[in-house]
This record gives sequence, structure tokens and C-alpha cells, in this order.
Amino acid sequence: MTTDLFWEMINNSKKYGEEQIEWLTKELTKSSKEEILQFEIEFRNKMDQSYTSSLWGAAFVVMGGCSDDGFDYFRGWLISRGEEVFNQVIKNPEFLAEYLSEENLQEDVFAPQLEEMLSVASDAYIYQKTGMFEYNDDINTEFYNELEARGYNFEVTEIENDWEEEDLEEMYPLLWDRFEENPLT
Repeated sequence: MTTDLFWEMINNSKKYGEEQIEWLTKELTKSSKEEILQFEIEFRNKMDQSYTSSLWGAAFVVMGGCSDDGFDYFRGWLISRGEEVFNQVIKNPEFLAEYLSEENLQEDVFAPQLEEMLSVASDAYIYQKTGMFEYNDDINTEFYNELEARGYNFEVTEIENDWEEEDLEEMYPLLWDRFEENPLT
């Protein structure tokens, strides 16, 4: 699966609102095993690309705090918003102050976290093997083994945040003005 096809699927899935993840997962179940694995590799590449200290700081302001897991869910949500928003936010995390308008928040029931986005491909893979949308540890392990066989490395990357909590107001003035008093989580 190419990067363009990955983003096309994400953009198409946004039309389904609250059913975005269900639609995306079901669409992937119609794909070949190889396409499901390639979708996951593209997804993980976007997760890696967005694993930055500056984005974590912005997420911290937007959500009034941000754990490791919360940052994963935030990045899953960000990817679910599509290529244009993803690239804008990666380039300038303060774009979130504009993007997370009241109108967008009313339409986006997931903002700013979408944990389910992290398992779309593995859920589709498990469904292809079992015919059920129920977690299966053995098949999930098989899924990750298949990714490793294709060269995907699961090493945990550690980043050192280049900010302290007291720096965030100065680093993200637009986000601070918007979310410091009323964070989204």
C-alpha cells in the first residue's frame, strides 16, 4: 500500500464520523493480507514521524496533561484527521488552535484522542483469520511477526522533551490561550 492510498483510505473514512474506525477496519478486511500489513507499516511510519517533543508539548497543553499512552492516542487521532491536517500540525503544532475550532469539535467526537485507531490493521487481520472482530492473542502475535518479517522494527524510541511544563505558555501561546483554562480531556 502506497502512502497515497493510505491517506486516501483515511480521508474516505472521515465521511463516516463516529463510525470512522468501523468503516476503516471493514474496508481493510476486504484487502489482501499484504495490504493490511502495508497499511500498518504506513500507520506506524506516521506514528514515528509524529513522535516529537514539540508535538508532545502541544498535546500536553491541548489536553491539560499528556501521558505516554495519551500521546499515542493523540497521534492516532491526528492521523485519523487526514494528510493535510497531519502535515500542518507536524509543521506547526500551533495549527491545532485553529483546527480545533468549536465547529470542528462538534463534528469530531474523537478529538483529541482515538485509541481505536492504533488497532485498525490488527483488527482487520484478526477478522480475516477468524471471521470475528474479537481480539485473539495468537493471531495478534502472528500479525506482529509478519510485520517484523517485512523489516518493521519495533524498537522503542525514547525522546527527551525539550520543554518543562512552565515553558509551554511561551512555546505555544495560541494553544495556551485557547486550552489552558479548558483543556479537551
